[in-house]
Amino acid sequence: MTSKETKRKPIEHFDSDFANENFLILHNDDVHSFDYVTDALIEICEHSFEQASQCTLITHYKGKCDVKKGNIGKLKPLKEALIERELNATID
Repeated sequence: MTSKETKRKPIEHFDSDFANENFLILHNDDVHSFDYVTDALIEICEHSFEQASQCTLITHYKGKCDVKKGNIGKLKPLKEALIERELNATID
């Protein structure tokens, strides 16, 4: 490469779906049992037992956990289903 040549950076392409993705956040409430929350995540978010258990523990110790990623249209019904079970959930 000569001194006049410059190395060009590749053009970055972003998937429009990725750019619009949000997170469904479960917040700790100190009311419901671990089993109750784990079961809700399995049924509503279609988590495996292991994933639901880990999310439940993270929520308990950290105060919140992102339990699902996606667009608003996908996450809103999940949020509403968690709230119907009296769990605290938001979309960020």
